[in-house]
Amino acid sequence: MVSVESVSKSFKKVEALRSVSFEVPTGELFGLIGPDGAGKTTLFRILTTLLYPDQGHARVLGLDTVKDYREIRHRVGYMPGKFSLYQDLTVEENLTFFATIFGTTIRRNYSLIRDIYVLLEPFRERKAGKLSGGMKQKLALCCALIHKPEVLFLDEPTTGVDPVSRKEFWENLQKLRNQGITVVVSTPYMDEASLCDRVALIQDGDVFSIDTPEGIRNTFSKPLWRVEGAMPYPLLKALRRYEHTWSVNAFGTCVHLATKDASTSPDDIRAFLTKEGLPGMQVTAQTAGIEDVFMDFSTQKAHG
Repeated sequence: MVSVESVSKSFKKVEALRSVSFEVPTGELFGLIGPDGAGKTTLFRILTTLLYPDQGHARVLGLDTVKDYREIRHRVGYMPGKFSLYQDLTVEENLTFFATIFGTTIRRNYSLIRDIYVLLEPFRERKAGKLSGGMKQKLALCCALIHKPEVLFLDEPTTGVDPVSRKEFWENLQKLRNQGITVVVSTPYMDEASLCDRVALIQDGDVFSIDTPEGIRNTFSKPLWRVEGAMPYPLLKALRRYEHTWSVNAFGTCVHLATKDASTSPDDIRAFLTKEGLPGMQVTAQTAGIEDVFMDFSTQKAHG
């Protein structure tokens, strides 16, 4: 359904993508996970025929993104990260406009957007620029779906959206996947990775892991500890001086400590922290999450 083969893209001296390759089969909810500046938007613009790759090839629905761009644009839906609908048109006018340019009507494909649009209907006469962030997101998704695309590309669709709207949005993506639409979504939120069938982790233009969320979590090989009982910053400073530390990162009000080998015990860590003036710390074994895997990759790069 979507195939990316050794795609690279640079903007002057900045390498946005470095020989990226992956495939997304029909009917999958595939996530591209990474921080701002990782290359997600550049890749999405290539897949939606808005940019040419410098090297490599990309295909969507078996069509080349350079040679067959016209047909691809009629068969995919794209929701960019920045709200790009007509802010001076109403909700209903925006949706009618996008249906019209694709040669369809709201009524013909209403079943695709019903669960989303029902929340927008009370505001159908309101101008898009006056909607809340969550409502803008719902309207943009409706406009991307109204022509019944076979593949849906969503670039950071939940950035800046409240938690309730984020939850509703991902529930809608699951429903779309169940209707046979292939969904490719990018996000900087690591917790959203677990909602995808498979994910690709990307940083600095490199895709360094592609697997199911569980498969990616299982790649974390270092002993991992949850340390809490004081403010994270003093803990971070102290644990960075610990001779057995592989990596240490703040996670909310606690700290995740990865140690270099399995011989380090909770008692060893507590004893060190007591010497550092931080007695009474709680140290427990921690199951790695996708964010831990991502941070571990950064640590490996730093260690060379």
